[in-house]
Amino acid sequence: MKALTGTGVFVRAFVRRDRWLVLWFTVGITLLYWSQAASVRGLYSSQAEFDRAAASMEHNAAFIAMAGPPRALNTEGGQVTWQASAFGAIAIGLMVMFLVGRHTRAEEESGRDELVRSAAVGRQAPMTAAVLVVLLASAIVGGAVAGSLVAYGLPVAGSLANGVGVALAGLCFGAVALLAAQLTSSTRSMYGITGAVLGVSYVLRAIGDVGDGVLSWFSPIGWYQAMHPFSGERWWPGLLLLALAVLAGGTAYALFDRRDVGSGLWPSRPGPARAPAGLQSALGLAWRLQRTTFAGWALGLFLGGLAYGSIGNDIESLLGDSDYAREVFGAGGIDLVDAFFTTAALMLALLCAGFAIASALRPRSEEDDGRVEPLLATALPRRRWLLGHLAVTLAGTVVITVLTGLGMGLGFLLVTGDAGKVGPFVGATLSLVPGVLLLAGLARLLYGVLPRAASLAWLALLFCFVVMLFGAPLHFPDWLMAVSPFHHLSSYPAAPVDTTALVVVLLLAALLSGLGILGFRRRDVH
Repeated sequence: MKALTGTGVFVRAFVRRDRWLVLWFTVGITLLYWSQAASVRGLYSSQAEFDRAAASMEHNAAFIAMAGPPRALNTEGGQVTWQASAFGAIAIGLMVMFLVGRHTRAEEESGRDELVRSAAVGRQAPMTAAVLVVLLASAIVGGAVAGSLVAYGLPVAGSLANGVGVALAGLCFGAVALLAAQLTSSTRSMYGITGAVLGVSYVLRAIGDVGDGVLSWFSPIGWYQAMHPFSGERWWPGLLLLALAVLAGGTAYALFDRRDVGSGLWPSRPGPARAPAGLQSALGLAWRLQRTTFAGWALGLFLGGLAYGSIGNDIESLLGDSDYAREVFGAGGIDLVDAFFTTAALMLALLCAGFAIASALRPRSEEDDGRVEPLLATALPRRRWLLGHLAVTLAGTVVITVLTGLGMGLGFLLVTGDAGKVGPFVGATLSLVPGVLLLAGLARLLYGVLPRAASLAWLALLFCFVVMLFGAPLHFPDWLMAVSPFHHLSSYPAAPVDTTALVVVLLLAALLSGLGILGFRRRDVH
């Protein structure tokens, strides 16, 4: 068919371009499932202890809203599915959203798609190639998840159900992203629509699972979990995911044939004739560009803190009395409740670092899209432009961290009635801000000196995550643990704040940011 001429060439080019993105998402999602199996196996010293913990989880509405319907929680497989499936679906949804966006709407928005179409290329070839890449990437992730669980020794049927379910979720959300790309004329709006669908799917599932379960059937994530991996597998809910993928994908193709390349079916809204006062400064512009991202991270992490706090004083019954539990949460004679919430604060701080790194790398996307050079051609100095983004990163990180700790404290208050933990929980997350800012400073340094390598800052976050959460139980060497800035910060409220380490890490973060700004001032802007 002439409409598909050149599809194979595009597929090869897209696979080469996406190989690292797919690799790291595959590793991350696979580790998400595998790590749950590893943590559960050593956590409970007896089946009776496992049964008591499962019974506590089954009656915790916050747990159910956060993870999913409680099925077979007194088994390793049931715990893996419960703890990982919802987040695995969201993670693969983000992966396919980025894949579809970069090969469809982003190419049209930049003008490269029109240039490519001047050659002998079929009208539907680029979009079809993007669909095939999404199919391949989803299959790779699903196969890796299933294979890792089988290799760990879990039942084959449940492992396959998890792998097939997460792959079908990827196809479903990929088709939604493809449909969104036909509606809007900007990549950012397309990501916004797809992200909203992901968020609504999660919320519908959460409300439905806590309630009578009806709303869960309006969520693709709920359909995936309805396949019952490790709890009496059933495969027909996967057909719902496949049907939605076919319906959304077919609609996207029909809409694509009715619109002009480069535009969306929804017309772009014209901006005001004159910019408001807030946009007439570097700080105001940076805030305008990042405010939506900030709001999303702030709300998500506040709710995450609320969910952790709602566990309340049930930690000992949930974790059991095994030495492994105390080693994971670093108790070692310290109250297990304080030790758990110290680890929870660390996990939430590592998530806050996701916002900090994304915010620090936002100037790179502006530069890659060609919007920086016209700005710097005016009277706006390079340093002032970059300092505006730095200020948003700094203030946004602090505010999100406070909201995260506040959410944890409020969740604890709602369950236990103890308001005395609100302050310590906020302090626990704030004490880790220097480590978050150091990772943001590393991202800014890479952007200022080696912009093509700026994405390596995400690997630094992954390293910190693995070292801080798995280093103690896996007995990593001390020198490797010491590479993470979070290793040197306090374990508050389980231990007093180490002011010296806090100041040193802050100074290192400031040094990295300063070197990044200096490097940006001296290099060419492209």
